[in-house]
Amino acid sequence: MKSHTRYLTMEIPQRMGFVNITSQVEEAVRQSGVREGLCLVNAMHITASVFINDDEPGLHEDYKAWLERLAPFDPSPAAYRHNRTGEDNGDAHHKRQIMGREVVVAVTKGRLDFGPWEQIFYGEFDGRRPKRILIKIIGE
Repeated sequence: MKSHTRYLTMEIPQRMGFVNITSQVEEAVRQSGVREGLCLVNAMHITASVFINDDEPGLHEDYKAWLERLAPFDPSPAAYRHNRTGEDNGDAHHKRQIMGREVVVAVTKGRLDFGPWEQIFYGEFDGRRPKRILIKIIGE
């Protein structure tokens, strides 16, 4: 059994944004030497997400609008109790919960085993500072 760990650093200048990290994850799988196994990709911050979907700009804009309707940004303590702690990111915690923490992708013959349009994305909901992404590959 092999195991390989890699960390990516992300710093999104906007409050919310999506970055396709598929190529970095594919490179980590290649470097791991794992031919058959699993690849975990995890946003290591509670206001960020990793998810799988299509790399289509309209879809990403739809996500942003939809998330903003579900959990609108409002830094006031009246909007989110979390903001009473001195933070202004109560909305970002909710957005992360909706979009998820991590993805797991099968590794088959040394490659990520995706469906036709699947790509891996980092989702940021409280940007403007460095955050980490964990890539963990295990297998044979």
